[in-house]
Amino acid sequence: MAVKTSKAEKKIAYDHKLCQLLDEYSQILIVAADNVGSNQLQNIRKGLRGDSVILMGKNTMMKRSIRLHAEKTGNQAFLNLIPLLVGNVGLIFTRGDLKEVSEEVAKYKVGAPARVGLIAPIDVIVPPGNTGLDPSQTSFFQVLNIPTKINKGTVEIITPVELIRKGEKVGSSEAALLAKLGIRPFSYGLVVQTVYDNGSVFSPEVLDLTEDDLMEKFATGVSMVTSLSLAISYPTLAAAPHMFINAYKNVLAVAVATEYSFPQADKVKEYLKDPSKFAVAAAPVAAADAIGGGGASGGPPKEEEKNEEPAEESDEDMGLGLFD
Repeated sequence: MAVKTSKAEKKIAYDHKLCQLLDEYSQILIVAADNVGSNQLQNIRKGLRGDSVILMGKNTMMKRSIRLHAEKTGNQAFLNLIPLLVGNVGLIFTRGDLKEVSEEVAKYKVGAPARVGLIAPIDVIVPPGNTGLDPSQTSFFQVLNIPTKINKGTVEIITPVELIRKGEKVGSSEAALLAKLGIRPFSYGLVVQTVYDNGSVFSPEVLDLTEDDLMEKFATGVSMVTSLSLAISYPTLAAAPHMFINAYKNVLAVAVATEYSFPQADKVKEYLKDPSKFAVAAAPVAAADAIGGGGASGGPPKEEEKNEEPAEESDEDMGLGLFD
């Protein structure tokens, strides 16, 4: 006969397991497990078997074990997990890629009916079409203000109807109607709420960032630093090129307005004294463009001239000159 373990022994075993996982794994996904059944959770465990371990338990017990383990090991980074243990949550310890593990967890979602009193996680819209219900069932639609008509002895919904909005409680009439229509609007599974990686805690949206997103955010940050540096005249590596260019412009403006000059300013002053030099400088470019254009289109005119010469020779040969 098997000996039953006491609650104290179970707590000690759970504490030992949690502390062992904290020492072995440095990456943890904190997941919400609302409306997740035991069979569904077992399938998720099988799918993650190898690189990941799922641990569920009471929040108070997990918080106590984490706090004591942090004091024992001196690793205060574990304390960052305590504020995250709120609600019906679990821990997924993993050595694999966090994004891949998160995507694998998201695959195991199961459709569920709308039960009375549940908070709708999404908007529920009833599509138009034939419901297959007999005309005696129109009372459900009338209570919910859903426009219908009788078509070939069955009730047909005319337009799409937003039956339940996200965040609202499911009423008895809505639940009964969805059950009659065979609609299972909700799907439940483990939802990653927060990511813990070597003491750092961040949102799971960070896992979806690509290299292009990181480069864009980095460029945005550099531009903001540059703008701030230029506004307060504080030199930074990002603002240095702009500061040198602005300083050069200021020195050039002073040189143009006064007798002071330097080699780079002499050329500018010459152009300002004699604007025709702009045209002289642009002339070679325009000539090169003209030569290039003539070479490309110079063939057809010559052919036209060649085509006209035989006509003049034929007139003279026949003795039909213009002044004869």
